[in-house]
Amino acid sequence: MTKARRVLLERIEAAPRLIDPVFLASPQFECEPLGDALGVRLFLKVETMNPIRSFKGRGAELYLARDAGDGPLVCASAGNFGQAMAYACRSRALPLTVFAAESANPLKVERMRALGADVRLAGNDFDAAKDAARAFADAGGGRFVEDGREPAIAEGAGTIALEMVAAEPQLDAVFVPLGNGALLAGVATVLRARLPSARVVAVAARGAPAMARSLAAGRPLASERAATIADGIAVRVPVPEAVDDLAGLVDETRLVGDDDIVRAMRLLHRHAGAVVEPAGAVGVAALLCDADDWLGARVATVLCGSNVAPERARAWLGAG
Repeated sequence: MTKARRVLLERIEAAPRLIDPVFLASPQFECEPLGDALGVRLFLKVETMNPIRSFKGRGAELYLARDAGDGPLVCASAGNFGQAMAYACRSRALPLTVFAAESANPLKVERMRALGADVRLAGNDFDAAKDAARAFADAGGGRFVEDGREPAIAEGAGTIALEMVAAEPQLDAVFVPLGNGALLAGVATVLRARLPSARVVAVAARGAPAMARSLAAGRPLASERAATIADGIAVRVPVPEAVDDLAGLVDETRLVGDDDIVRAMRLLHRHAGAVVEPAGAVGVAALLCDADDWLGARVATVLCGSNVAPERARAWLGAG
């Protein structure tokens, strides 16, 4: 029996009324110089010009407005979701504890704390931090909020695609970063309904292929390691509900290596003036790897975050 969809178009369409406007109506434009370099017409949806410099505010806002209740909350994050939750919780005077890996991006950790979250470092990767967060919540620390499992988070992210299609209703393909699946589930739900001719291309890091393999198998398949500079999509243990949510929504999945991601970041910096973190650049990286497949096509991608620590910006971009 086919499972009922958890991420619903009608709730995505209603979501903008519940999301802080600071996260809505993000810039979108055709980047002609980068498109020329790639042999495509390239449209960039820029989800970095907001208080947390990532798309995650949309989903956190919707979850807090719709489903959170009034008690303390607990989550795990590589950094961007934690910032989004901290921002949304601060405006509602809700306590938040965020667990992050001991190796987490220090800029993201600093910003989560500045936004009022109690940040605790635990484990050597994101999924180990998630285990610690779940144990803390189970011991009475608060309600555990799992990015990828809560439909409202994906539905908030889906508002990106509402704006994308309204601004550019003739796209051949949309390249979407694939981490825990919330961004992809929301965006693909809208594209299937509003622009069914566009191919939905999920892009994961080659060093963190668990979600890509899970989509291919139709069931969660964990990896032993998640080793990539793209910390925002470095998933080792897929969320089962997220895998189910993506069934039938994705046309193809591409894996990109760290070297290709850095090349994409540099091209975005040079041609679009954008400082984009590795997870946000994977759509362009996929176009770099398979340029011949898309020659002349009208394609779009989501630049989903720009939280790059200064030392990493110098190494990757030559920027301070």
